Amino acid sequence: MEYKVPESVLVVIHTMDLQVLVMERTDKKNYWQSVTGSKNGLNEPFSITAEREVKEETGLDAKLFKLIDWQLENIYDIYPIWLYRYAPGITKNREHVFGLTLPHTMPILLAEREHRQYKWLPYRDAADLCFSTSNAEAILQLPERILTSS
Repeated sequence: MEYKVPESVLVVIHTMDLQVLVMERTDKKNYWQSVTGSKNGLNEPFSITAEREVKEETGLDAKLFKLIDWQLENIYDIYPIWLYRYAPGITKNREHVFGLTLPHTMPILLAEREHRQYKWLPYRDAADLCFSTSNAEAILQLPERILTSS
């Protein structure tokens, strides 16, 4: 078994008017989230991981839009239901946060093995729907992040 690298990205995809994309996981009903994914290897830059995961999970090409490294990292305990994906003894993950600004909401091409449906929601509603606290907290930072990146 090839284990996941315990370093990942979280990409909050949003519009300037604070509409946020959230997707429901296929492996856990009612688990909504932004784009997430692990590095393919320890040396893969987080920005490359973010671009790859956006393409895989949404069909969008992040290079065509404004991908911003928020210079924010979260260290969290890996959910027990997903520990089997990591090498024995690995219990924490390092998550690097990005924002991806789109000009407007767009249709999304979901990776069917990962997500069953998606929604565009006002940022507070999107944050309330997320199962992950680090994901919800990142979404709630959007108004401030948009002001500082303009």
